[in-house]
Amino acid sequence: MKLAEALILRADIRKRMAQWNERARTSVSVQEGENPTEAPAELIAEWNAMVEEFTVLSVSINRANLSATLLDGATLMEAIAKRDALSLRANGLSSAISLATSTQPRYGRAEIKTVSTIDVAALRREVTELMRQRRELDVQIQAANWANEMAE
Repeated sequence: MKLAEALILRADIRKRMAQWNERARTSVSVQEGENPTEAPAELIAEWNAMVEEFTVLSVSINRANLSATLLDGATLMEAIAKRDALSLRANGLSSAISLATSTQPRYGRAEIKTVSTIDVAALRREVTELMRQRRELDVQIQAANWANEMAE
């Protein structure tokens, strides 16, 4: 199985888990005299099976991420960590930009005026560059996901 296929399966399990929560809500507690829409014991067994499937798949994916490499020799695990770091840096700088560019209404000259203490234009260019690097790295990660087989 390709690593990308395993990632799709794991995402599907997460969706099923989210749906399970709604099903459980209507079955584990009902008004006195009413019957649950589904048998709670069967729901719990289904949950446990999903968690087991998710765990096995996650371990396999993590092992593949440690062994599969990009063209530059970096492992997928390293590339994913770098992609996450690029996102964190860009998001932090974007937050600073938002704070620096938000305006406070002033109703008179006596009210305190706020001014930006950062070079917003330079930070915007840096965020654009970080997001470009992230997109390029993401393309490499996706290509590796489809190129690498997982150990069974």
